Amino acid sequence: MSTDVKYYCVIHFIRHPSSGLLGLPDLQQNRSSISSVAGSLRHSTSIFHCEAPALHSVIAFFFLSSSLMDGKSNQASCRPVAFMPLIRSDFWFLDGNIIIVAGQAAFKVHRGQLQRHSDILNGLFSIPQPEDQELIDGCVSVVFHDSPSDVFYFLSALYDGLYFKTPRADDFMAIAGVLRLSTKYFVEHLRQRCLKRLDLDWPSTLSGWDRREHEATDSFGRYMPRELCPHPILVIELALDLGINSILPAAFYDLARYGPSKIMTGALMPPLAIDQFIPLVPDAKQQVVTLPRTQLCQTLRGREYVQSFMANFIATSLQSRTPSPDCVYQFDPDPSRPCHESFYFIMLNVLRSVGGIACGRDADSLFTLTQAMEMLSRTDFSDGQRQCGLRMCHPCKVDFATSAMKAREEVWSSLPTWFDLKGYDTMDSSGV
Repeated sequence: MSTDVKYYCVIHFIRHPSSGLLGLPDLQQNRSSISSVAGSLRHSTSIFHCEAPALHSVIAFFFLSSSLMDGKSNQASCRPVAFMPLIRSDFWFLDGNIIIVAGQAAFKVHRGQLQRHSDILNGLFSIPQPEDQELIDGCVSVVFHDSPSDVFYFLSALYDGLYFKTPRADDFMAIAGVLRLSTKYFVEHLRQRCLKRLDLDWPSTLSGWDRREHEATDSFGRYMPRELCPHPILVIELALDLGINSILPAAFYDLARYGPSKIMTGALMPPLAIDQFIPLVPDAKQQVVTLPRTQLCQTLRGREYVQSFMANFIATSLQSRTPSPDCVYQFDPDPSRPCHESFYFIMLNVLRSVGGIACGRDADSLFTLTQAMEMLSRTDFSDGQRQCGLRMCHPCKVDFATSAMKAREEVWSSLPTWFDLKGYDTMDSSGV
C-alpha cells in the first residue's frame, strides 16, 4: 500500500529577461533533486533563494506529490503537478511586510500604507491568521481577486499619487484601474480624483463638451480626439460596470459620430503597465473590446436620432427659412435675395459636413451647427474672382445664429433620450 501526500513548495528562481525561467528545466527533469526537495518538506514548507545580479526574479509555486512507500523502499518519488510563476513587480520593497498576489503578479508592500487609506483593507488585514500560514519571502501573503494591472495602478496611486500633467488618452487605463479598486476598497480621495478627470473628458454640460473639442484640435486645425480621450467604447464599458451614469451621454454621442462599421468593429485594448513584467503569449493578438448587443442598438438608434434632427434642421431652418422681419433687403425688387442665397450656401456646406466629406466627422450635429454659425463671420469664401464673406444682412445673421444655438442646446439635452439612457431626463445645456 502507498499513501499519496501532497507538499506545497515555494521556490525563488531567477529569470533572465530573454531566456525565461532559469533552473526550471533541470528541476523538472532531475527527479532526484525534486525528491530531495519533497523529502525536506514532509514536515514543513521551505523557501529557497537564489540571487544573481542583473537578473529579474520570479517566485515560482509548485505542488509536489510524493508517494511514501511501505516496505524496504524509503526513497520518495515526486513530480511537479502544477506550476504558476509569480512575477515580482516594481512594487517590491525590501522592508515591506505583506505580499499582495494578483494573478501572476506579486507586490511586496507595507501593510500600514494600505490600512491608512482603506477601512476595508484595514479590516481585512486585522483578521487573525493561523500561526502555520505559508510565508512568501518571509511575509504573509494576501490574494486580491483583481486584475494585476489594476492592483499595480492602485498601489502607484497610493504610494506616488495620481497626477496628470497634460490630459492624454494613455491615462485612461490607470484611471480605470484606480477607480475600480478605490471604489471596491473605499479609498474615497482617489475615487473622487478619478471621477473628476472623467468628468473633464466626458462632460455633462455643453460648455464642457465645447472645451473638450477645442482642446482636441491642434494649432493647425487638425482634430485628434483619440490623443486626448480614449475610445468611447472603453469608457462606456467602465461607466456601465461602475454605474457612472454622468459620463454616458457624452460617451455614446462620441461613439455615434463614427460610421456604423467602425462602431461594430470595436476598440483595441490599450497596453497595460503590468505587460512589461508578465510575458505575453507568442503571436498573441491585441484584445478587441466590442459593445454588447443592447449598447450597440442604443448607439445606432441614437445615431439615427442625431441625423434625423440635423435633417429636420436643414429643412426648416435653412432650405425653407424665412428672412428676419428686420431684413435689410426685404424691400428690394427681389426681396431678401442676398440672404436667401446665403442660406442656400450654408445649407450646401452643412450637407457636406453631415456626410463627413468636409472634416470626416460623421453624425456630429454639434460640430455641424457650430460650423454653420462660423460661416456667418467668415471672409474666406470665393465668388469666382475674389475672397469674400456672405452677403447676408446683420438682422438675418443674428436670427439664424439664435436658431443654431437653440438647436445645439436641444441636441445636447436630448442625448439621454435618444440613446435610451435610464435615469436621465435632461442634460445641462446652460454651460454651468
